[in-house]
Amino acid sequence: MNSRTDFARKREALNERIREAAIAEFAEHGLRGTTTQAIADRAGLTKTKLHYHISGKEELYQDVIDQIIGIWADLFDGSAVNQDPESVLRDYIVRKVRFSLEHPDKVKLFANEVMRDAGMLQDHWIRSREDVRRSAALIENWVAEGRIRPVDPVLLLFHIWAMTEYYAVMGKQVRFFLELEDSESVTAEHVASEIANVVLNGLLKADGARPTDT
Repeated sequence: MNSRTDFARKREALNERIREAAIAEFAEHGLRGTTTQAIADRAGLTKTKLHYHISGKEELYQDVIDQIIGIWADLFDGSAVNQDPESVLRDYIVRKVRFSLEHPDKVKLFANEVMRDAGMLQDHWIRSREDVRRSAALIENWVAEGRIRPVDPVLLLFHIWAMTEYYAVMGKQVRFFLELEDSESVTAEHVASEIANVVLNGLLKADGARPTDT
C-alpha cells in the first residue's frame, strides 16, 4: 500500500469518527444545543483539529441529514427485486428494523429535527418526496393488479416507518418493558417478523389468494 492510499484511508476513518461523534451529539442535543467542542471531545480531537476537517457544525449537520435520507431511500429500493408485494415489504421491514436497532442515534436525530420544526430538512425533503412517490407508485401498481387490498400507499409507508423507527426513538422504553439487561440485544428478526405479519395480514387474504380473487 502506497503512502497516498494509506493517507486517504486514515483521513476517511477520521472523517467517519467525526461523523459518528456528531451524530451522537446531534441526537442528544439537537443542532442548537451541540457545540463543536463537544463533537471534538467525543471524537477524541482538539477543537482546532476538528475545524481543520469541517467548516462548521451546520454543514456537518446537513451532511448527516442527507446521508440518512439517502440510506432510507436505498432501504426500499434495495428490497427484493422480483417486485412481489410480500417479498418487497417483508424485506423492507427487516432492513428498517435492523437500521433502527443498529443506528438509533441517526433515527433519533432525524425524528428530533422533525419535531423541532424541520427547518433544516427543507432542502432535503424535495428529494425525499420523490423517493416516496416512486415507492408509492409501486404500491399503487400492486393495488391496480389486485395483488393487495386497496390502501393509501403513502399512509402505508408512514405506518411502516412509525412501527420500525419506534425501536430507535423509544429504545429505552422497549428495553424496559422487554426486561432486557444492558448486555442483551433486541432481536431484529423477531421484531421484523411481527411487524411484517401485522402489515401483510392487512394487505393479503389469509388463504394467500389475491384480494380480488373469488
